[in-house]
Amino acid sequence: MTEDDPTDEISDIEDRIEALAEIAERCRKYILASKIAIGGGAALLLITILGLLGAGQTAALGSIALVLGGIVSLGSNISTLRQTDEAIGAAEARRAALISSIDLRLVADAPLKLV
Repeated sequence: MTEDDPTDEISDIEDRIEALAEIAERCRKYILASKIAIGGGAALLLITILGLLGAGQTAALGSIALVLGGIVSLGSNISTLRQTDEAIGAAEARRAALISSIDLRLVADAPLKLV
């Protein structure tokens, strides 16, 4: 291998893309959990306001905290997911550029089956 051989860099980029994909998937899970927390907190607040459970101020404050925490977590993970998606796109573009810079050759007379 020569110094100009980009295969090691391509391999490193592919490892980075895999790591970023794991981060993106984790963000998607947290986004779903945040949406569930917001919905659950809103439902609990509505139940508390209507007095269906007989719960008092503690349940109302807890539901408000759940909604606000869900909103904060949702916003944070959405921005992290956007940044991760941009980093994946940049890494894929770099990988494509490196692959296109390799002088590939066509193997036309290769045997169909090796003995």
